[in-house]
Amino acid sequence: MSTIERPHSVSVAGVIVDDHGRALLIKRRDNGHWEPPGGVVEADETLPDALQREVLEETGFKIELPGTLTGVYKNMTGLIVSLVFRCRAIEGQPTTGDETKALHWATRDEVSELASEAYAIRVLDALDAASPPAVRAHDGVKLV
Repeated sequence: MSTIERPHSVSVAGVIVDDHGRALLIKRRDNGHWEPPGGVVEADETLPDALQREVLEETGFKIELPGTLTGVYKNMTGLIVSLVFRCRAIEGQPTTGDETKALHWATRDEVSELASEAYAIRVLDALDAASPPAVRAHDGVKLV
């Protein structure tokens, strides 16, 4: 199937960093994977609106906008382009929901232990907050 028949989708993810330098990871209900909160940008949403909605839905936290863009990632298999932002929670309480089984404030070392390489690098890039943002590709699990 060509990309004309199956277009790319755009997603956003927010890496919320606390005062101790830890990143908030969610454990997804659908596949049990640990990753930063996020999801697909809807047709009528701006990127900041999508980021705010996804993070709130999956964590219970409202974030300060705008977040800092820390990386652009392409899933070569799933045809998803993901924009990842470093964020700061400004209100709310950590809560699970329909899409989130658990939440965990992860240290740098824990990020690499819990998340697959393709998702851990997003969090690590956000923790490093390099400028310009990282641009990477992966196959859904491993960097390519």
